[in-house]
Amino acid sequence: MIIKNNEAKQKQRIELDSATILRYLIGNDEEIDTLIMCKGSEVELVTNDFNVYEALASIKQYDEFKLNKLAKFFEAVEIKSYKELKGEK
Repeated sequence: MIIKNNEAKQKQRIELDSATILRYLIGNDEEIDTLIMCKGSEVELVTNDFNVYEALASIKQYDEFKLNKLAKFFEAVEIKSYKELKGEK
């Protein structure tokens, strides 16, 4: 198999903040749902562990939280360490 480097396409990188993650987990935002649930190979979704923690900690008992959406989130989104991003160890 021959791979030509000049034909490689640049992926679109989208960084998700805690508010966006929370809207995905408990909201009905079709744009965010589609972005995560139907993520294509041309898109790279990234966030950090601190943003995930903030979103999860913001979920209230009365919110319509679905665990299967969280599982799909972990499949589709690359989660980086907040400490490593800030240069702490």
